[in-house]
Amino acid sequence: MRQIIALGGGGFSMEPDNPTLDDYILKQARKATPKVCFVPTAWGDQDQYIKRFYNAFRSKSCIPTHLSLFDANFTNLEAFVFDQDIMYVGGGSTRNMLVLWREWGLDDIFKKAYQQDIILAGLSAGAICWFEQGLTDPLNGPLYAIDGLGLLKGSACPHYDGEEKRRPFYEALIKEGKVMEGYGINDGTALHFIDECLHKSVRSTQGFGDGYEIVRK
Repeated sequence: MRQIIALGGGGFSMEPDNPTLDDYILKQARKATPKVCFVPTAWGDQDQYIKRFYNAFRSKSCIPTHLSLFDANFTNLEAFVFDQDIMYVGGGSTRNMLVLWREWGLDDIFKKAYQQDIILAGLSAGAICWFEQGLTDPLNGPLYAIDGLGLLKGSACPHYDGEEKRRPFYEALIKEGKVMEGYGINDGTALHFIDECLHKSVRSTQGFGDGYEIVRK
């Protein structure tokens, strides 16, 4: 069973006092103590980001680790990834992340891992990377579309309700045919895909609606 869990925003880095989405991700491995690996490439493998992950996951029923490309902590990258149950990709610069992944061949390794039923998850940059396209932005820069790994059809826009410029820009690009139709995913919402089909949406807090919109041309 192939699974991808895409967070528009939330999880340990945005909602440190609300473990709902992170706990949901762990449960999908259907193991008592799944191995979960944090991939902080998009934020430059910053130590503080990695520490926040361990602080959040050490107390959970799992075996946490992380994957660093800036200071490689592995001898065989493919074997390292294939030894995990869950790959959890953090937010940051989608463009820089994908450039590094391709340089290391991690993009192809993730595609193989997906076929081996390793769960792929992540927020923001770590969510849109699994789609054919995504709406991203550099820090304090303009929004733009970027190509992802294409494991999921269409496009995705994270922080759909959390950043006021996101929704109108994404809708305009889709109407103009510059971006594929896709999902606007709110902060605090995770979309769970099974075998490339949307299975359910999960929200970290109670509220109106499903926490996402399907945006069409």
